[in-house]
Amino acid sequence: MLEISPKTNLLEQKNYRYSLQDVDEPNLYRDIYDYESVPRVPFNHRRVPMGMPEEIWISDTSFRDGQQSVDPYTVNQIVELYKLMSKLGGPYGIIRQTEFFIYSKKDREAVEKCKDLGLKFPEITTWIRASKEDFKLVRNLGIRETGILVSCSDYHIFKKMKMKRSEAMKKYLDTVAEAFEAGVMPRCHLEDITRADFYGFVVPFVNELMKMSRDAGIPVRIRACDTMGYGVPYTEVALPRSVPGIIYGLQHYSDVQSEYLEWHGHNDFYKAVSNASTAWLYGACAVNCSLLGIGERTGNIPLEAMVFEYASLRGSMDGMNPAVITEIAEFFKREMGYQIPPMTPFVGRNFNVTRAGIHADGLLKDEEIYNIFNTKKILNRPAAVMISNTSGLAGIAYWINENYQLPASQAVSKQDPLVGELKKWIDAQFDAGRVSAMSTHELEEKIEQLTGGQLARL
Repeated sequence: MLEISPKTNLLEQKNYRYSLQDVDEPNLYRDIYDYESVPRVPFNHRRVPMGMPEEIWISDTSFRDGQQSVDPYTVNQIVELYKLMSKLGGPYGIIRQTEFFIYSKKDREAVEKCKDLGLKFPEITTWIRASKEDFKLVRNLGIRETGILVSCSDYHIFKKMKMKRSEAMKKYLDTVAEAFEAGVMPRCHLEDITRADFYGFVVPFVNELMKMSRDAGIPVRIRACDTMGYGVPYTEVALPRSVPGIIYGLQHYSDVQSEYLEWHGHNDFYKAVSNASTAWLYGACAVNCSLLGIGERTGNIPLEAMVFEYASLRGSMDGMNPAVITEIAEFFKREMGYQIPPMTPFVGRNFNVTRAGIHADGLLKDEEIYNIFNTKKILNRPAAVMISNTSGLAGIAYWINENYQLPASQAVSKQDPLVGELKKWIDAQFDAGRVSAMSTHELEEKIEQLTGGQLARL
C-alpha cells in the first residue's frame, strides 16, 4: 500500500509492522559481543537518511545518573547547580529538562527548592521506580513527566529479570498504563538498546507504547539508552550498534516524532559525544547529558561538550551563555571538592595551556595560531602557558603579559632583558634536577626581585 509520508512528503510504501518475536533463548549477539574480545563493529552497507529536526536541545541527568557516581549532592549544591544550568541554557531553554530522584526526603526537598525558584528552564522531571505509589508522588509534586526503566536487551530480560520477552513487555506496558492513569507523562528509558533485538523486541514494544499513548491522549517520550557505550556513529553499520539505524528505525517503524525521541549515551569507547551528535543529525531532538560527563563507569555525555556541538551544528549559541561552564567547573572544584582531570576539554585546568616553547611563540605572535577559539571571550578562560624547561623565551614573555594583564603598549617581547634573566634562572632550576613546572608564586617572587616590584605596580 502506498501513502504520502508526512516526514518526506513523498509517496512511500506503508511501513511493515513488526511483531514481537518471543524467543525461547536470548539473542546475545555473540558474533559481536563474545565478552572475551573487543566488541566487533559489523557493517551491512545500508544507509538511512540524515534528517536533523527543526529544533534540537539538551536534557540533563546530573541529579540522577550523575549523582549515582559521586558522593550524593547536598540540597544546596543541587539548587546552585540548577541555577547555573538555567543560566547556561539561556532564555530559549536549549537545556530543556533535568531529572531528579524523589525517593528520599532530601531528594524531594531539592525538587521543591528548585521549583520555588520559578525558572522556566530546565523543566524539572523525575526518575522513579515503576509503582503506583511513586506515580502518585510525582503527580502530587506537580511534576509533568517521569522516567521509567524499561530494559530492552535479552541480557536484561533473560539474565537479570529471568523473564521472556512477552512477560517483560506486559510488565512494562502495565507500568506505563499506571502512569497514564495517574495523569503523568512517561519517559521510557530503553536500557541497553545497543545490545537489543531491534526488530524482534524494541520496535514491537515501542509500537504498543505509541498506541497506548494515542489512546490515553498523553505523549510518551522514548529515551534510547546506550547503557554500555556500544553505539557507533558510522554510516552503513548494522544494528544493534548503529546510532543512525536506531534513530531512523524508531521514527520510521514506530512513528516516534522527533520531539519525543531522546538519546542517552555512555563513554566506554570514547564515542559519547560523536554518538550524541549523530542522534541529533538523524532525527532525535534531545540528547541526555550530565555536567562534566559525571556518570556510571566512564561517564555520560558531557553537557558542556554538547553546548559546543550545538553551536557548531547550528552556527549560534541561541542564547546560551558558555562562560557559565567555567563557573560550573569552579563550583565543582571549590564547593564539592571534585577533581577535574586537567586535560578535560573546556573545563580542565590545562585545556588551553601550553608548555611547548614553539606553541608559546605562536601564542605570543597571535593566539589564534594555537588556541581553539577565543577562550577568554567565550569561556572567560584566556589562553595560558605553563613555565618549564621547554617554555623558551616566548613562553616566558607570554606568561608575563597574561599574568600581569599588560596592555599592548607595555607588553614585553621575548627580546626583553627581564625575559632573558628569568629564563637563565629557570634553566638553572631544571639543570639542578627540578622536574615540576614553575608555580605562579615562584615566578612572581623572582620577577619582583628582578624588577624591584615594578611589574606588580602596573
